[in-house]
Amino acid sequence: MRIDIITALPQIVEGPLDQSILHRAQDKGLVTVHVHDLRSFATDKHRQIDDYPYGGGAGMVLKPEPLFAAVEHVTATASTAPDEVIFLTPDGEVLDQPMANALSLRQHLVLIAGHYKGIDQRVRDAFVTREISIGDYVLSGGELPALVLVDAVARLIPGVLGDAQSALSDSFQEDALDAPVYTRPASFRGREVPEVLRSGDHQRIAAWRATQRREKTAERRPDLLHDTTDTSL
Repeated sequence: MRIDIITALPQIVEGPLDQSILHRAQDKGLVTVHVHDLRSFATDKHRQIDDYPYGGGAGMVLKPEPLFAAVEHVTATASTAPDEVIFLTPDGEVLDQPMANALSLRQHLVLIAGHYKGIDQRVRDAFVTREISIGDYVLSGGELPALVLVDAVARLIPGVLGDAQSALSDSFQEDALDAPVYTRPASFRGREVPEVLRSGDHQRIAAWRATQRREKTAERRPDLLHDTTDTSL
């Protein structure tokens, strides 16, 4: 998979991309991430990428010229056309696990990280195929949401995680939260690992985990149970 991130603040995204699972995914050649500095596509001597909004109002808006140039550069130089051009914005559809699953099957994603008050609507009209939010709150820019999306998608690509089953059993994969997990030692400061997990009886363990998932989901996210397709819940 190829991912291109267009951003006014490349330094924010470059550090995390060189760490942990995202670094491993790139090192294995399973994901390539290209970060594009929006200012390098500005044409005036001041490298201006933002301006005041027409009609007045607070805040600044990212200008259309550098964004058009950036998207056109990516599409012209990549070996494959983008499957999606995604704008990270608070007024987009909220990212969830099924969306991440679907995006992980794509070959080429272009992410536009907004900043200030947003981007000129003409960029959205001309290029953007999907608008995504990571939650009902506002951040200073789209760089962190872009990283969240990259991480959520990349970890689902076969070979990225050491144990592929791990991603399939995560919270939200079956519209339910995950069960509690334990590791060694079996006893720590008077707190014991449940006996069932040490029993070696995989059928009992599966039933215990299903019960724990159901109870946790009912307590914390009962809205998920209305849409569940997991018959164990």
